[in-house]
Amino acid sequence: MFTGIIETLGKVVAVEHDRSNVHFTLESSISHELKIDQSVSHNGACLTVVGLGAHWHRVTAVEETLRRTNLSQWEIGDLVNLERCLPMNGRLDGHIVQGHVDDVAECMEVTETGGSWRFVFRYRPSPEHLLVDKGSICLNGVSLTVVDPQGDLFSVAIIPYTWEHTNFKTLRPGDAVNVEFDIIGKYIARHLAAYQFNARM
Repeated sequence: MFTGIIETLGKVVAVEHDRSNVHFTLESSISHELKIDQSVSHNGACLTVVGLGAHWHRVTAVEETLRRTNLSQWEIGDLVNLERCLPMNGRLDGHIVQGHVDDVAECMEVTETGGSWRFVFRYRPSPEHLLVDKGSICLNGVSLTVVDPQGDLFSVAIIPYTWEHTNFKTLRPGDAVNVEFDIIGKYIARHLAAYQFNARM
């Protein structure tokens, strides 16, 4: 489990295609602290460390992960948000994040608003993709607060610290971000769907 509080940025230094899989090698300030088989959130996608060096680590994305996330668009030089899993005695500073990306959303607009930034995203609404004003959402692994969801659009506000320490500073209109919707909302939606189905029986 993760919290959506990014530890550091990793830089993609190698991309290797292996049949339907892709191996990514990243350099980061925490790579030397990782272990083989450790789970690490990369832009919100939980990936297993499969290789290590002094200042780098390698992960593998399978076809399902590539299809559901923005990992298929990663290129050498890209910056990736990294977070290790939450320790049992740690603080839940963000919100409960599983590292299971639900979908991607498209960045529609970036506006500087006197010291912070407003991002507008377009997503694909569905019964399981619930958004609540002032509720939680995870974008590229970052725990954020939903602002003014309307139709297939929603906004988030990025403070200077988040701008500086995540890859939000690299996002431009047209870019895709990984989305994980709030797990509590997903369970409620599934429960209501089951209740409605049983009510019709």
